[in-house]
Amino acid sequence: MSQNNRIQHQGLKRKVCSAEEAAQFIHAGDLIGTSGFTGSGYPKAVPQALANRIKEAHALGKEFKVKLITGASTGPELDGALAEVNGVSYRSAFNTDPIMRKRINSGDTDYLDMHLGQVAPLYRTGVLGEMDVAIIEVVRICEDGRLVASSALANNQLWLNSAKKIILEVNQWQSAGLEGMHDAWEVSTSFPHQIIPLSSPCDRIGQPYMTVDLNKVVAVVETNAPDRNAPFSPSDENAKLIAGHLMEFFRYEVKRGKVPPQLFPLQSGVGNVANAVMEALGEGDFDNLTAFTEVIQDGMLNMLETGKMKVASATSFSLSPEKAEYFNDNTDFFRDKIILRPSEISNHVGVIRRLGCISMNGAIEADIFGNVNSTHIMGSRMMNGIGGSGDYARNAYVSIFMTPSLAKGGKISSIVPMVSHVDHIYQDVQVIVTEQGLADLRGLSPRQRAKLVIENCTHPTFRPLLREYYQMALKNNMAHTPILLKEALSWHERYIDTGTMIP
Repeated sequence: MSQNNRIQHQGLKRKVCSAEEAAQFIHAGDLIGTSGFTGSGYPKAVPQALANRIKEAHALGKEFKVKLITGASTGPELDGALAEVNGVSYRSAFNTDPIMRKRINSGDTDYLDMHLGQVAPLYRTGVLGEMDVAIIEVVRICEDGRLVASSALANNQLWLNSAKKIILEVNQWQSAGLEGMHDAWEVSTSFPHQIIPLSSPCDRIGQPYMTVDLNKVVAVVETNAPDRNAPFSPSDENAKLIAGHLMEFFRYEVKRGKVPPQLFPLQSGVGNVANAVMEALGEGDFDNLTAFTEVIQDGMLNMLETGKMKVASATSFSLSPEKAEYFNDNTDFFRDKIILRPSEISNHVGVIRRLGCISMNGAIEADIFGNVNSTHIMGSRMMNGIGGSGDYARNAYVSIFMTPSLAKGGKISSIVPMVSHVDHIYQDVQVIVTEQGLADLRGLSPRQRAKLVIENCTHPTFRPLLREYYQMALKNNMAHTPILLKEALSWHERYIDTGTMIP
């Protein structure tokens, strides 16, 4: 019997077993749904035990792969472990693990990249198949069988409702203080959909617990392992410059009366630039900020602590190791300032539009007309996935994309004649920011956009080349969107051939 006081349901105490025993409930070809979103709240023990089973099967010449669907990216104990043994035949909907990335790009693993707000609705259509096993990390199992989710709510409740078999990982590392932060609200599956009654990031509309059919729980595994917490460097000089340009833009929007002094609810992608923006906001002259976003990062946690931000609504965390430890030690302070929702709510396009979110996301590259590539390297190699950026970009009050103007030590320009892959069409991209400057593209035609992006956002190394390209396009292609088809992707071809975009 378990000695873990976080497992308080007597029947489920009797189902406590090792990760190796739990992994026996998973079979080749199974569709597995797991908890987890952006490196938080994912199961850590059972996937590694499953990877060992798969490795042993492969050593005997037996085929053993599973299909895997998560809320977003996970960590090395899940994506990394299963990819290492080539154990995943199909993966959706987001990945940042480098080993899994190699499997995807080599063709070992089929990958469905999709908007994270569409994962749950698409699953319900049945096209992704029936879920055989759900592996869900929790903080506590209550006496009545209700579950306290860990650091990500994501699609957990849908997986619990849908899976034929359920394995629970009870993680002692996750703070017990997470209890009370979650707001589990299930979207109506009938048409027309019930209106989600959210009019502010502060609203709570659901329950703090997840529910489960206890008869479907086949195993409970005790763990004590941290989330995948990656360090960020908001001190990066380019990130600081990008943040500075955005602060000027926000002040201008407030001054002309188009944005309130407390701004609209903020959505921010993950990474150094995003954290630098949060750091700048924390030091700036905006007060009573709110966030309606997917992920809470270090900078946002800092603002909640200082009072600059009064509430942050998200579906998970993505903290540095130091900040994760600090959060775990201070959950009582943050409990009334953080609301964790299902990703179907955090990324719901109707709510995003209703709240008037200001959306800030990263880009791999943007072209002179404002089309953005956020997923593919040189047009074909998957980096991570589109994530939730598209959910927000098309529906935000202001849609902002941020990127340093150079990559690979100056060999690549992030502003190009034509992106090698389009994730966000220019109609969904309103503002582009690099360390060089900001281009407000709202209300502008393609030609007007091109001039502004070239002059404001391009690095001086590549600006003359883009000017030359655009003038040639105007001369030889007097059209609504001047493009030279033979030259538009020549920069990418040059990089592939020579290792640099510079002629």
